[in-house]
Amino acid sequence: MLKNQMALMNKMQILKNSELKKLYVVVGPTAIGKTSFAIELAQSFGTEIISADSRQCFKELSIGVARPSIEELNTITHHFIATNSVAEDINAGYFEKYALEKAHQLFQEHNSLVMVGGTGLYIKAFCEGIDPMPVIPAEIRATIIQEYNAKGLIWLQTELKHKDPAFWAVAEQQNPQRLMRALEVLLATGQSITHFRTAEKKQRDFEIIKLGLEMPLDQLTVRINQRVDLMMKAGLLNEVQSVIGYREKAALQTVGYKELFDFIDGKISLDEAIQQIKVHTRQYAKRQMTWFKKDTAIKWYDATKVSIEDIIQ
Repeated sequence: MLKNQMALMNKMQILKNSELKKLYVVVGPTAIGKTSFAIELAQSFGTEIISADSRQCFKELSIGVARPSIEELNTITHHFIATNSVAEDINAGYFEKYALEKAHQLFQEHNSLVMVGGTGLYIKAFCEGIDPMPVIPAEIRATIIQEYNAKGLIWLQTELKHKDPAFWAVAEQQNPQRLMRALEVLLATGQSITHFRTAEKKQRDFEIIKLGLEMPLDQLTVRINQRVDLMMKAGLLNEVQSVIGYREKAALQTVGYKELFDFIDGKISLDEAIQQIKVHTRQYAKRQMTWFKKDTAIKWYDATKVSIEDIIQ
């Protein structure tokens, strides 16, 4: 009887906390303006931001991952920005643990927090939990990355289509990161990555409010192209050259870096690399929207018109 009463009291405490503690998750495709919107939202609450970007956490990467500027970082305290090295293997499980610990720490001082990012799997892991995955030997991961860099996306797709049809049937078939992850699990364990997924959602002891930013594709395309041009002027090529020693790491199998590695290798011209970055960034933005649109909990706003008053009214 006492145990049941304690369980009920704990549940009531969680419900009480959820009424007080809120975490606003700002999502959307790359280049749509999530950073500035999240900063304005955090300012309105007098709170801090947790980044949910799988690349901005790396110290060595700044320009190519559109890390918030020094001025933006000085305006609002951000977490999970430049916290790790590209030499480390950071994944969604790592982020779930980090972000939950950070959120509970910050909730001691704030009733509301803001999370922002375009890495859908990281956000899903934080909001719903993620199944533990097997440890992958470094040599398997390195071999897959080398094969992908040499043979491209079609090789990855063919491998999984024939070797893991169960995964292929539900896969993001244009997403090389997800495909490489599935292939390394298959090669390391002999089992499909779907074997390790339980789809059991975890409950959080705070309220999660998901906000999505969107805009017409033609407008987003203009923003993406402008951003790439600005990145090049800001020194993206020099940044890529500075991390060439890490080029086989998963962190650098990323739009903006892969194309310039090809230029450095003499495979394509600089103009071709820049055009490829623009095309691949648009494709990435499309994959992001496909992922986020599946989440019915996200309330969508036109990024060209939305105001903070629309959110906190």
